[in-house]
Amino acid sequence: MPAMPSSSDYLQPHDGASVDSGSDDDLDLEELDPTTATFHQAPHIPRDEATRKISYGSGIALRNLRIGGGSRWKHSNRASGEDTHGLLEDRDEETLRRSHASSHNYTEDDAPLLANRRRSSARSLVGDPAIRQRVGSARFFGFKAASVFSRLSSWSRRSDNDDNANKPPREVFVAQTQRAKYPPNVVSNAKYTPWSFLPRTLYNEFSFFFNIYFLLVALSQIIPVLRIGYMSSYIAPLAFVVAISLGKEALDDIGRRRRDAEANSEEFTVVSFDSPMGRKAYTATSIDNSEASDVFEITKKSRDLKVGDVLKVRKNQRLPADVVILKSISNDPVIARASSLAESPADPMHQASGDVPAPVDTEPSSSTTANEDHLSSGSDTFIRTDQLDGETDWKLRLPSVLSQSLRLNDFTRLKVTASAPDKRVNEFVGTIELGSRSGFYDPHVDKAQPGGEASNESQQANSAPLTIDNTAWANTVLASNTATYAVIIYTGSQTRAALSTSPSRSKVGLLEYEINNLTKILCALTLTLSVILVALEGFQPTNDKKWYIAIMIYLILFSTIIPMSLRVNLDMAKSVYSRFIQRDTDIPGTVVRTSTIPEDLGRIEYLLSDKTGTLTQNEMELKKIHVGTVSYANDAMEEVASFVRQGFAGNTLTTPSAVFGAQAGFGAAPRTRREIGSRVRDIILALALCHNVTPTMDEEDGVTVTSYQASSPDEIAIVKYTEDVGLKLSYRDRQTIVLEATDTSHVVVRVRILDIFPFTSESKRMGIIVQFETDNTILESTSDDGEIWFYQKGADTVMSAIVAANDWLDEETANMAREGLRTLVIGRKRLSSQQFQAFSTKYKQAALALQGRDVGMAKVVSEHLERDLELLGVTGVEDRLQRDVKPSLELLRNAGVKIWMLTGDKVETARCVAISAKLVARGQYIHTVSKVKDRAAAQEALDFLRNKTDCCLLIDGESLSLMLGQFRSSFISVAVLLPAVIACRCSPTQKAEVADLIRQYTKKRVCCIGDGGNDVSMIQAADVGIGIVGKEGRQASLAADFSITQFHHLTKLLVWHGRNSYKRSAKLAQFIMHRGLIISACQTMYSIASHFDPKGLFINWLMVGYATVYTNAPVFSLVFDRDVDEHLANLYPELYKELKSGRSLSYRSFFIWVLVSVYQGAVIQGLSQILLHTISGPRLISVSFTALIINELLMVAIAITTWHPLMIFCLIGTALVYAASVPFLGDYFDLEYVITVDWVWRVIAVCAVSVIPVWAGKLIQQSWKPPSYRKVRG
Repeated sequence: MPAMPSSSDYLQPHDGASVDSGSDDDLDLEELDPTTATFHQAPHIPRDEATRKISYGSGIALRNLRIGGGSRWKHSNRASGEDTHGLLEDRDEETLRRSHASSHNYTEDDAPLLANRRRSSARSLVGDPAIRQRVGSARFFGFKAASVFSRLSSWSRRSDNDDNANKPPREVFVAQTQRAKYPPNVVSNAKYTPWSFLPRTLYNEFSFFFNIYFLLVALSQIIPVLRIGYMSSYIAPLAFVVAISLGKEALDDIGRRRRDAEANSEEFTVVSFDSPMGRKAYTATSIDNSEASDVFEITKKSRDLKVGDVLKVRKNQRLPADVVILKSISNDPVIARASSLAESPADPMHQASGDVPAPVDTEPSSSTTANEDHLSSGSDTFIRTDQLDGETDWKLRLPSVLSQSLRLNDFTRLKVTASAPDKRVNEFVGTIELGSRSGFYDPHVDKAQPGGEASNESQQANSAPLTIDNTAWANTVLASNTATYAVIIYTGSQTRAALSTSPSRSKVGLLEYEINNLTKILCALTLTLSVILVALEGFQPTNDKKWYIAIMIYLILFSTIIPMSLRVNLDMAKSVYSRFIQRDTDIPGTVVRTSTIPEDLGRIEYLLSDKTGTLTQNEMELKKIHVGTVSYANDAMEEVASFVRQGFAGNTLTTPSAVFGAQAGFGAAPRTRREIGSRVRDIILALALCHNVTPTMDEEDGVTVTSYQASSPDEIAIVKYTEDVGLKLSYRDRQTIVLEATDTSHVVVRVRILDIFPFTSESKRMGIIVQFETDNTILESTSDDGEIWFYQKGADTVMSAIVAANDWLDEETANMAREGLRTLVIGRKRLSSQQFQAFSTKYKQAALALQGRDVGMAKVVSEHLERDLELLGVTGVEDRLQRDVKPSLELLRNAGVKIWMLTGDKVETARCVAISAKLVARGQYIHTVSKVKDRAAAQEALDFLRNKTDCCLLIDGESLSLMLGQFRSSFISVAVLLPAVIACRCSPTQKAEVADLIRQYTKKRVCCIGDGGNDVSMIQAADVGIGIVGKEGRQASLAADFSITQFHHLTKLLVWHGRNSYKRSAKLAQFIMHRGLIISACQTMYSIASHFDPKGLFINWLMVGYATVYTNAPVFSLVFDRDVDEHLANLYPELYKELKSGRSLSYRSFFIWVLVSVYQGAVIQGLSQILLHTISGPRLISVSFTALIINELLMVAIAITTWHPLMIFCLIGTALVYAASVPFLGDYFDLEYVITVDWVWRVIAVCAVSVIPVWAGKLIQQSWKPPSYRKVRG
């Protein structure tokens, strides 16, 4: 077989004595520790035997794969006393330079290769003796300590704008007491503390004008000359109002604390190295029986976790804090079985681990060796970060090379040095050190040397760098089937997730601000009226009172104009709305967490939505496949399966050059069918081979189930599709792929992986070179006469120039893109042995270059491989949308809501989801602004958008950052005009900044909806924050004002509950103000008739009773009113547009109600005085007060649109209560006169003159200019 290219050199077999490093960064720690070499020296294995006993490297960073064998050291057995210092220095400076050149962040690489894991059906592979021979002990790649020191020194060179630049790094002693204090690991969404509750809530309450006004009125009753009636009648209502509001805030915050307590009580497994006292514990599932005696697993609640604790995390478990991964052990039963069968005479892992040598009298046991081999095969860890940064791709994380090979009870010797807490989720710098058994600062003593002198080189070998690839942040989820041990380095408020979250704020509804403005008008009206009444008297003293005293008394008398009960009634109404929402069976699981803003649900202008988990399920599905002449989708997939069965029939291994159907006897089929069948077979084979997916075996209810593991969900979707149509990926390691037919379970394809070119965001494609085998003993065969093929798949934008000329690719990819599918173009090329050898030689040379290495390697690939590929076809993958997302977004758009999508995912993904979700209209132009770094390009983009406001904007995080920083007002002024905006690669703080900017610029209501921890800042910055209960976390739902379980529940929340809440509160507020204005008008008429004497008309109980038992229930029953039913609200979403204008409680409607109140108050008091020929006395009070009560009940009845049984009960019940209370009002009424006919007809006459004109005017207006709800109701 020809020599492997550089990026695959790590696949070469190595013997126990001569272990090749996979990268320039790799330095075997054996070489740095002669003592280790002494105790763990492996016997020399002949080269031919080493070829048979192959072992493979485990979890390698992508950068190592790409620069793989370019400059590896071919070192042989060295004497145990070799000078380590010379080893570091004499390799010249090229190695160090290459190390730095390759140490760039590779988090953008979306498709890292997987570990050497043994995945197959037990039936076909585990029993294979070749498998048992190939399972070896994986070694771990070391790093030169020098590379990390340069990184650590960079802490002091960070930007001055970085708040953490001057903060020193922290030292974390693993599983020990820390020397510094760190914050507790608690989640807190509470707005108040016990100490801040009263000051903050009282400040919020008295920031409203009318509360300050009533406080001053209540305090005025302390002054004897201003006192009117009982002091308690003014102070008690104010205290009651404030107490209700404070109690409501307290209940909401207690609810938040209770939910926080649930999250903080989640239990996690912690490894303890001391026998726990009084705590339930069990012996750790250890990798060596010898450590079971002093290592225990205990359960701790999330809030009890501390920095330095060692967590044991399993698949699908959320991480409660920021951690560094120490060790990862595969739970795959196939790996476990293969490892137990492995025969390994050497212990290469121990050679490469850098472990401090065991005591001289201790021999490593065979069980230890076998178990450590087992560990190495599962060292790669995958995490899902969509709850943190919104990205759908899984991230590869690796344990530290220093800690992976350690036993659990040696973890206490580790120390992690980490950078100061930072909110940048893609950056981390640190080191990990392994101390001696006697203590951290004791020198590493070589007992084999006389005098036990310390070796600085050995100590240096016991430290390794830590990067972002060794970490997992809080709220990420372990995706791989491993048991992962990790040490906590940041907790609570210092985690990346917490630092990226804005502090919560108290939210006040728009209706509250509008009512606050109206009360200022009412106050001005009160002051004006008081001054006019005193002025009409010529500012002369009245009843021995100075004129300014008279003005103040009038202000107190007219204080009912500003209704104190308004806040209480509105707060009670909000509680009712919250109950309506939570008890709605159509939106089960909905929780109202902030009950102060339900009316704002009816006033939303902008909806800012997350993508992953909110609009989409993050579950990919291959929906369409096109092979040039035929397209297959949905039901037609069965035809694809039949072609696959024909193409891979028989018991022999299939190669691409095999005639289609020959094995199954279909050679005589029509030529056209054979051609199509051959195309289908070829593209399915390409999809089954060109990927980075590894099959894993899981136990579910005692049944072994195959699942797939990869960095990208797209990859898994494609491999699942090939399994569904008949070609299953049964086994994959770094050198081999095995495919079997699903219907027969026979192995039909075996290939050797000769080279892999991973997907990157720059290249937008991935490729693989494979050699097909026809020999069933492939795993032992070394023949190189098999067919060599290069397969490649990628975005149509790059693949169209790589594949051979054709006339259908552009059209089909455009069609799929319009459907919102993510297209991948598949191509292939056959290589001769000479062509592959020429490519391999050139590729190795390019990999050795010190300057322009990546460019040179890409150029070689382009020249030798990416020329005139045979176009196999196009696939369309769909990110499955949440239920009813399309109709929901359409309904909201028709309701006049502008929808923005803010996501942390890639540009291409965001574009496809926007189209498939119908966020962008069919055929609408999408203007993409990405990677804009200079002002000129940004200005050009803004100028284009100003002239084309009917297009959709797609902008990435880098460009958005420039816009928000330097073109803030220009950008937002243009963006709000566009029908839709899609921002991708957004950080959590950018999402919050966008929400805040829209609020400030437009002064409109902004609603934000999301499901992940990365959406919390955005949700809290919005006027209305809505959280969806996600699969992995509840951070968003806990921090939100409203929590729902499905995105489509949002439409009912806004269009139905939002509408009702706003319309009802507006009507309730108007009636309460009308109630105060009308009694003030009565007071004014009385004052004028009594020669401007500032005396009260209705005092003491009459005032209190009027505001409470006599009118409150009927007025409050308006919270059950509705103008349209739910069906019409959904059928005519345009009705929602009217709510945003605020007409229900506008200045126009307010002044109409003021005129109505003045008219009715003047009629009630004036007509009563005329009919009774008196201006005072109990007879007048009995007529006017009774008419006032009946007038209010009739006005409520007129205002009701849809009757509810409770409304009827409140109206009739209140009338009966008033009638029953009249006999007890002898201090105010002439009871003998009340039972006469004269009293009855006068009350009826006054009520008729007061109500009938108002009612008639309303009927005429509705006939002349009917409101919209009247039109749709017919």
